[in-house]
Amino acid sequence: MFTFFKRKKECTHPKVTPDKDACYCPDCGKYVENHWYLTRCSCCNIKRKTTVKFGQIIPETKYCPNCGAEQFYVEAVKNINFIDINFAVLIKEINESRSQNRTQSWLEQNNNEPLKLIGINFQTTTN
Repeated sequence: MFTFFKRKKECTHPKVTPDKDACYCPDCGKYVENHWYLTRCSCCNIKRKTTVKFGQIIPETKYCPNCGAEQFYVEAVKNINFIDINFAVLIKEINESRSQNRTQSWLEQNNNEPLKLIGINFQTTTN
């Protein structure tokens, strides 16, 4: 009955910071890529404040504040400028091909002798 009110316990990747292009999330282990998106007016090409609603990237307002047009387009931004940060939106996308569960194993060497890192012989001379 209350299945509507149950929240999905999906990771939101809070420790994947916006300054990184991509990294593994330390909470869930998925490979997360940060993508920046910006909306622009189709008529005058001005940047519009962007938001995400119901999984779609849209401008905050229905009409352009510069020319009044309703049409817009979404631009993917490779390297975000500090000026564009007020207009852009960050979407954290999981790269499934790099997020596969895998097992790693290490083999120990048979001989446990210490490695000689520097080949310097120290000899004292007495006169």
